[in-house]
Amino acid sequence: MERHAASVAKIAASVRTFFDKSEPYRIFHGSTNSTRPRPVGGAVDISALSHVLSVDAATRTALVEPNVPMDRLVEATLPHGLVPPVVMEFPGITAGGGYAGTAGESSSFRHGFFDGTVERVEMVLADEGDLFRGAAGAVGTLGIATLLEIRLMEAKKFVRTSYRRTSSMAEAVAAVREEVGKPGNDYVDGILFDKGHGVIITGTLTDEKPADVKPQTFSSAWDPWFYLHAKERTKQIVGAGDAAAAATPAVDYIPLAEYLFRYDRGGFWVGRAAFHYFWMVPFNRFARWFLDDFLHTRMMYRALHGSGESARFVVQDIAMPFETSEAFVDYTAKELGIWPLWLCPLKRRGPPTFHPFTTPPPAEKASSSPEPSPETAQNPQSTESEEQMMLNIGVWGWGPKSPRAFVEKNRELEAKVRELGGMKWLYAHTYYKPEEFWSMYGGRAWYDALRTKYRAATLPTVHDKVHVDAEAARGKRRHWLKSIPPLGGLYGIGKSIKSKDYMLHREAKWKWKGE
Repeated sequence: MERHAASVAKIAASVRTFFDKSEPYRIFHGSTNSTRPRPVGGAVDISALSHVLSVDAATRTALVEPNVPMDRLVEATLPHGLVPPVVMEFPGITAGGGYAGTAGESSSFRHGFFDGTVERVEMVLADEGDLFRGAAGAVGTLGIATLLEIRLMEAKKFVRTSYRRTSSMAEAVAAVREEVGKPGNDYVDGILFDKGHGVIITGTLTDEKPADVKPQTFSSAWDPWFYLHAKERTKQIVGAGDAAAAATPAVDYIPLAEYLFRYDRGGFWVGRAAFHYFWMVPFNRFARWFLDDFLHTRMMYRALHGSGESARFVVQDIAMPFETSEAFVDYTAKELGIWPLWLCPLKRRGPPTFHPFTTPPPAEKASSSPEPSPETAQNPQSTESEEQMMLNIGVWGWGPKSPRAFVEKNRELEAKVRELGGMKWLYAHTYYKPEEFWSMYGGRAWYDALRTKYRAATLPTVHDKVHVDAEAARGKRRHWLKSIPPLGGLYGIGKSIKSKDYMLHREAKWKWKGE
């Protein structure tokens, strides 16, 4: 704590300097999972705050500095038989990023966003005050979080993982609604490979595993990528029409940490786009094994930013009402042609908040819900709580090559999302004009009142931090060398190698070592 206190004192002095000069500043974390253009200007460096200070088994809490990534947090808590209720699937996403941004994962249908598991926050403000809920999701525009107390829960050895095949978006939505109502499910998410092949994945924490079943892992270079594994496990099942298959879904027993970070290798499926870019490299198991160091999310983010390709890569998470999700998928299929898509049910938090929330159109609100499953019928609260649920749809893939066309497609996407009662995550390219942006959040009076109360008016606003200038982006031109494949990609790979982030995965302690 002495080291922590000294670091915070240094940060506070830096903040005071900017405040006294009435100068805006940004926060330098040392890493990012955002695909927005990198900002310039004054910054307060908090990269030294990267330690787990304590894990208290009695109170089931952990004191964590903001730059602690998820893999290090899990490595610190598992020896105590504990795990955070919400763990972001990418190992490099930090606790502070999950709090100040928006982080919802496959356990969020039960536990909500990551910041909902945060019990207390230490913050540095210009007037040395304190703040809590208003700063969640405000991307660091109300102050700098320097310490978080995170609630923990009991860990189990394995996640019993089931794969339920679906054959349409309507069937997938119905399956998600049914699965979130089952009290035995600890995790629920889904993948749409195309309109005719989806899989809803559910997980239950357990210490038991059949003796003749080998644990399924995803962290080794020769292991399958999770999304390819899920596709393989369900390709022979035809969906709801296959009664026998529906009664006996495919099942794996996955070690807990392997489950939590199952999407790291390949970055869900974004890593496949790298093989499209480097067209001369075949997308097969040998190539994925040979190039494994480059195909973890930390390395891919480095390469994506370094190459400049993030300027034409669609990376959007969209919160949608269940009722309009099918219409949204029809839209993305027609206008973007991006597959697969990720489905993740989340607890909805109403305004005022900068987390995404949904507003079903009036005609959709009156529509009937699917018949409840037997499990749902035995759990009456699940029907009531469904009104507080929404569906995150992850849309990640190549956009148009032309900067102008890329911006136009993103603007059209933003308009369609609003039309269907949805809302975007703010970590990605965001082109809303100020009046559009603030109207989505019920105006800015509540936010400005917080900024005034905590003397944060010199900080950039949320819109300042997330907005990408559409006109500038339309006319943006990359260095001519970077614009020639594969030169830009090779430059990005060079930047990722220089970071040595590949060593973090090689030396990770959370990987399954056997029973």
